[in-house]
Amino acid sequence: MQVSFACSDQDGGRGGLRPPGNGGHSKQNATSANTASQARARFRTVALIARSLGSFTNRYHHNLKESTAKLTGMKYRNLGKSGLRVSCLGLGEYVAEQLMTIAYENGVNLFDTAEVYFNALVTVNLCVCVSLSLSLCVCLCMHWCVPFCVYFSVCIFTSVFFSRAETERGLNRKHIIEGLRSSLQRMQLEYVDVVFANRPDSNTPMEEIVRAMTHVINQGMSMYWGTSRWSAMEIMEAYSVARQFNLIPPVCEQAEYNFFQRDKVETQLPELYHKIGVGVVSWSPLACGIITGKYENGIPECSRASMKPYAWLKEKIVSEDGRKQQAKLKELTTISEKLGCTLPQLAIAWCLRNEGVSSVLLGTSSPIQLAENLRAMEVIPKMTAGIVTEIDQVLGNRPHSKKDFHQAH
Repeated sequence: MQVSFACSDQDGGRGGLRPPGNGGHSKQNATSANTASQARARFRTVALIARSLGSFTNRYHHNLKESTAKLTGMKYRNLGKSGLRVSCLGLGEYVAEQLMTIAYENGVNLFDTAEVYFNALVTVNLCVCVSLSLSLCVCLCMHWCVPFCVYFSVCIFTSVFFSRAETERGLNRKHIIEGLRSSLQRMQLEYVDVVFANRPDSNTPMEEIVRAMTHVINQGMSMYWGTSRWSAMEIMEAYSVARQFNLIPPVCEQAEYNFFQRDKVETQLPELYHKIGVGVVSWSPLACGIITGKYENGIPECSRASMKPYAWLKEKIVSEDGRKQQAKLKELTTISEKLGCTLPQLAIAWCLRNEGVSSVLLGTSSPIQLAENLRAMEVIPKMTAGIVTEIDQVLGNRPHSKKDFHQAH
């Protein structure tokens, strides 16, 4: 810890020096000795404070490590190097009230929304979920079901960029402020915990984006802001602009991360985490359902890949690379059976074994699917170095970081 302090004295410094006269030298020597003595005393005081603060900081950081809820078994981590605690599993996309309730009762406190997702049903579901968190908290406390309230905090994420109108897209100051305000009105909330810039915007200067995000935070509309699908260079530029103009930098990046998409999260973002504290909230842990194994024998009729808007997913699955991925998933199924879990549970636990990942967003469509995914928390302790190495050997796509390069040379 660096400590800087300034000592001031009415007769000290250049402005307080008197020209030597009768007894001037002795008075000056006495004053100098006095000042030096006071400075030493103040230095000792500041040093003691710094030492105590240093030990407090160490204890504080120790307490902010991963924790586990006793009742639900859910694990909680800090969002990057911020103080915000989020569940290791979050619920993303537009989901039904029943799924929100199940997730919440299992310790999930992170619910991710998006400006473009909203319709009347989603708004009602989210409002019910937030209201449920408060009412359940009061109910538990009144009936003494638990020694203390564990269900109080709910973290709501939202993002801005897209909109239904073509002219209302992007990250200009107008759209960030109006888009977030509209989302808050639809959700009937005063603020969200994190607002994400959901895509980079080459048409808007970075300074305007960072100033707009700082504005909505200062206005109490959001507690933090983050980025989504931004490159490491763009995130670093936003951080530099924030530091240059005394603005608020982003705290995390939302990035795709799964067995078949690894480079960004494993090679680029760790450096940003250690340098500027940007964490990772990952999405698509099951690669749009590919890792569930349901596409092993083709495209089922009612699956996502069979729908017209997801024609790109169908092409990806039936391609040569897609067939190779299905072959690898068969081998990974053997590993999951050895651990006593399903392939989706293995995939989610594999994402969470990365300490740089604060939370993994789940996109589920049924209570059974959600319950299965939530049990991935039980698989995390089984993700030993040997198992991770075995998975890497099957995938054959482990990216090499700068650390690996330096160790090799």
